[in-house]
Amino acid sequence: MDILNVLWQYVVPFLAVLTALVFVHELGHYWVARRCGVRVEIFSVGFGPEIYGWTDRRGTRWKLSWIPIGGYVKMFGEMEPAAATDGPVLPASPQDLAVSFQTKTVGQRSAIVAAGPIANFLFAILLLAGTYMVVGQPHTPAQVGAVVPGSAAERAGLQAGDVIARIDGSSIGRFEEIQRIVQLAPGRRLDVAIVHDGSPRTLALVPDTVEVTDRFGNTQTIGRLGITRSGQDTTLIRHDPFTAVWRATHETYVLTVSIFEALGQIIAGTRTTKELGGPIRIAQMSGDVAEMGIVSLIMFAALLSINLGLINLFPIPMLDGGHLMFYAIEAVRGRPMGGRAREYGFRIGLALVLTLMLFATWNDLVHLRVFDFFVELIT
Repeated sequence: MDILNVLWQYVVPFLAVLTALVFVHELGHYWVARRCGVRVEIFSVGFGPEIYGWTDRRGTRWKLSWIPIGGYVKMFGEMEPAAATDGPVLPASPQDLAVSFQTKTVGQRSAIVAAGPIANFLFAILLLAGTYMVVGQPHTPAQVGAVVPGSAAERAGLQAGDVIARIDGSSIGRFEEIQRIVQLAPGRRLDVAIVHDGSPRTLALVPDTVEVTDRFGNTQTIGRLGITRSGQDTTLIRHDPFTAVWRATHETYVLTVSIFEALGQIIAGTRTTKELGGPIRIAQMSGDVAEMGIVSLIMFAALLSINLGLINLFPIPMLDGGHLMFYAIEAVRGRPMGGRAREYGFRIGLALVLTLMLFATWNDLVHLRVFDFFVELIT
């Protein structure tokens, strides 16, 4: 595969998706900042030198920069993390004070910071709702087609024809929901309510723990019951706008909870850290998903948008969640944290973010067998 094919197949879809998500995230910050009367000096997609930009009538410089990973909104009077003072350095004139970020209340500053992740969640809902209205939502009846011999389902007494109604208290309407719950519960007991020959029953199921490789080559530890869906084909059900938004909101909530559960399993050690991926793997998956069609790419973008919003809410300095943590402390204390404490906090946060990025990139290189390639060249 030549370099042009790599660029077209992987880099272009990756940059297209990432640029859209970053723009939406920063637009959330920008929109709420403007609503709160804060002057926004720069709106940048990417970092580093400017490729192209313009200045609007409000004095905001909108620009596209050379390093396409991320972006930022620079607000007037925004405190520099490295400032060692015990309070913000404020502009002198009343006009500047009125449009400075630091003169706004804790609630307003918190709203501005939280708006970025919230925009990503809303964007995911918009993408999913649009897909459900135009293309349709995949739907397969939650009925067991067959039970694999020796599987967890057979041991629990599940039979072909059974309809799964609830799992651990959660209502089940589609076979896809069964798959999602079970995959995140390897070796964990699940209380499953079924309908067997018209009669309700409750079974205790413990999914088997298996390692699988998905279509992108990622190895994951998942739970498996050992059932197949019924012979009824998967259909695409189009929804009206209200139902589509409701379904998309519920799907976004479910995906968010699933991400939390997966992270919790990684922390607990029941799921390997090799599943953590970085920008290289996301670029690979973007290209592979793009080959499946625009609808698959839109669904993938929705999932990435949820991930971006969720990660930014983590209480780590340098991320939006870290700022919100500082503002919560300020609200309790009645005054901002000292400059030195903020400085150390941001240094620790930067170290954590860089460490995570390096670890994820290392996983990507190992996953793509880059090191094996160089070893083979040497030997």
